[in-house]
Amino acid sequence: MINTYEILETIKMISSESLDIRTITMGISLRDCAHSDMDELAKRIYDKITRKAEKLVKTGEDIEKEYGIPITNKRISVTPISIIGEGADGNYLKIAKAMDRATETTGVDFIGGYSALIHKGYTDGDKRFVDSIPQALSETKRVCASVNIATTKAGINMDAVAQMGRVIKKTAELTAKDSGIGCARLVVFCNAPEDNPFMAGAFHGIGEPECVINVGVSGPGVMHNALKNISAEADFSEVAETIKKTAFKITRVGQLVATEASKRLGVAFGIVDLSLAPTPAIGDSIAN
Repeated sequence: MINTYEILETIKMISSESLDIRTITMGISLRDCAHSDMDELAKRIYDKITRKAEKLVKTGEDIEKEYGIPITNKRISVTPISIIGEGADGNYLKIAKAMDRATETTGVDFIGGYSALIHKGYTDGDKRFVDSIPQALSETKRVCASVNIATTKAGINMDAVAQMGRVIKKTAELTAKDSGIGCARLVVFCNAPEDNPFMAGAFHGIGEPECVINVGVSGPGVMHNALKNISAEADFSEVAETIKKTAFKITRVGQLVATEASKRLGVAFGIVDLSLAPTPAIGDSIAN
């Protein structure tokens, strides 16, 4: 049961310690969109994204108003495009542009999943896909790309390391007029998680259901204040206990939002992901 102290504590976290919901991310499987014709594939992808995420932004805004919890971003992640487009002839750029149009239609901030998993080797489709990344990022505004080039188990794909160096350089050149912004929407991973709601490396994992709601919670300011208030002579176990309790309080806010969004949108509840990454806001960092 929630008591008055916990309510006031949550209000303090939001008003003074920069607690917010960093993102509500809808993960959408595109596996049923596969087609041998790239134009038809791009159309299917656009249609499915806009159908599934039609009410995502409005739902997030409604929850934000009702509960008074800031929700910074509404985003979409999709199945890695290199997999979905493997059997299609043509340029992957058509898919990137379809994804970008879908963000305009739905009103979301970003869409992730223009991705490839090549940590152990390339397929022919993977090579074509990775080559398309610089142009895709330079000709879209909200599409985010990611490539996993290594895992602890499989080792490092050194060919992919070399190619991604060239991809990053070309992306920077093609978006130079915008301060190389394309590179800010590109992530090169080692040990990419199976499913990730955070941009720019977000993608909807192969083992995930048809559609899910994931929530990312931003809590570095809250964590910083919690650690600042314990004794300077506290031992390691007390520090660990403080982190554990604070993380629970932060993620409970995320769970509330995720559960409510899941219910209203009629899709499964996926995960709550706690981020301690800093933001430009004063005090919103554990390194202060």
